[in-house]
Amino acid sequence: MKKIEAFIRHEAFEPIRLELLGLGFPSLSISEVKGSGRQKGITERYRGAELTNYLRPKLKLECVVSDRDVQTIVDTILKHGRTGAVGDGKVFVQPVDDAYRVRTGESGEEILQAHPDAAATT
Repeated sequence: MKKIEAFIRHEAFEPIRLELLGLGFPSLSISEVKGSGRQKGITERYRGAELTNYLRPKLKLECVVSDRDVQTIVDTILKHGRTGAVGDGKVFVQPVDDAYRVRTGESGEEILQAHPDAAATT
């Protein structure tokens, strides 16, 4: 199992979500985050003073999938998240030792099964 963490632009989220849903991967966690990287800050003028904001807003997308599905998820994120400009974001893939379904106590990869009928439940 792998955990995929992607930091993406807000406008990239909906196309990513729709394609993943169509592929049978509806389970995502999303957080609004701010961060800095190679992207420069934005300088604004407010009441005569110049303010530079180096923390840019991004969305953090997280999901845990079986090893065989990692490349599909990453390719989808890269396809819709890439503009070619600085600030497109990053994708990290990390190992996950185990996972448990709270409701039933089940564990392992069987709780991460893709949902083939997920697109029908939009």
